[in-house]
Amino acid sequence: MKFQTLYTKHLCQKIFLVLFCITMSSCTEQYIFQSNTFEDILVIQARITNELKTQEIKVSRSFRLGEATPTMEAGANVYISEDGNKTYEFEFEEYSGLYVSKVPFQALPEKSYVLHITTKDGKSYSSATQTLTAVSDVQVEPKVETIDGYKGVQIKVTNYDPSAKSKFYRYEYEETYKIISPQWGADKLIVDPNSPNKEQPNFLVVPREGETRICYTTKKSDDLILLSTVGSSEDRIDLPIRFIDIKNPILNERYSIIVRQYIQNLESYTYYTTQKSLSSSKSVLSQVQPGFNYGNLKSDDNPDEKIIGYFEVSSVSSKRIFFNFRDLFPDDQYPPFYSECRPSLLANCWTSKGCSGATILALIKSPAPEKVFYAEDGMTMIFYEPGCTDCTKISSNIKPLFWID
Repeated sequence: MKFQTLYTKHLCQKIFLVLFCITMSSCTEQYIFQSNTFEDILVIQARITNELKTQEIKVSRSFRLGEATPTMEAGANVYISEDGNKTYEFEFEEYSGLYVSKVPFQALPEKSYVLHITTKDGKSYSSATQTLTAVSDVQVEPKVETIDGYKGVQIKVTNYDPSAKSKFYRYEYEETYKIISPQWGADKLIVDPNSPNKEQPNFLVVPREGETRICYTTKKSDDLILLSTVGSSEDRIDLPIRFIDIKNPILNERYSIIVRQYIQNLESYTYYTTQKSLSSSKSVLSQVQPGFNYGNLKSDDNPDEKIIGYFEVSSVSSKRIFFNFRDLFPDDQYPPFYSECRPSLLANCWTSKGCSGATILALIKSPAPEKVFYAEDGMTMIFYEPGCTDCTKISSNIKPLFWID
């Protein structure tokens, strides 16, 4: 009986081992993490539109994983030819890292455009011929909606092209919102330059300089927002592009968004759709693996050379809207501020028990203090979270030229 038990146990172990091996062999092939050979590739981001403006082109180099920013390709000769006989030259701007057209111009219907680039080492590149796409106006409207139990404002893009020539769309948006410091203080705290004791100085309350109560923050979308109406009964768009929860502090005051609608051709839409698919991989082990996305640019010297990017000629339509919180939410509670705005009371002394002179000094000297001075109350200094009393600590006090109150 004991022998049978041992035999059975040994047999079970064998079966388990066989099943384990079969299971492992049926799994995805083991992935070995390794560093791929780095390829130094020219990267071109180029798009001209039907807007009369100085057009911009970005030329850079690919960079290694872990590096913060790409290297700009300065010193190149960049120009766009129109119908093969007219040219628009671009010059490099050091501060922006972009090539900007020397004169404002716009893409015109029934004209053909080719991008030409010659790098400082003499290598020549050019694009396929591109023409301007159809023109279609965009509309933007905010709507109060509740999504997955969260109430907020849904920014929607609508468009209708009765000619049905548009078909392929790409969207970008830029949002700007007003910030008013709820505990704004007109004064700031500095170290008294005439203090006899430099280790334990006196503090002076002086007026703040410049606007510190009202600020504005601008942020651009960083997603590839693409849409096609191919296969639909009509060329009509009704696209939710940005949902903002009612508790989001960016709605606290006045909010603005501008949406730009680019009409693409099939080739450019396919390129950016592929680019989005390649960049949407959540893991290096997922089924969608990063690969090379060929655009419409080529080397004039070496047909086998890889180039990243696309030259696009698109019509663009834009729409900006403004609204205040009460315009959409007449009865709801205002969103909270960006921080809790709780006061911190610090004793302005050095040697007695409970003194906070050293803490006050550290806050004044810090380029990014955790607390900002608000007011003086006898021997007590009142501090708040940075944006609560001085909005320039979290935003910019420069009012945008387009802003309307």
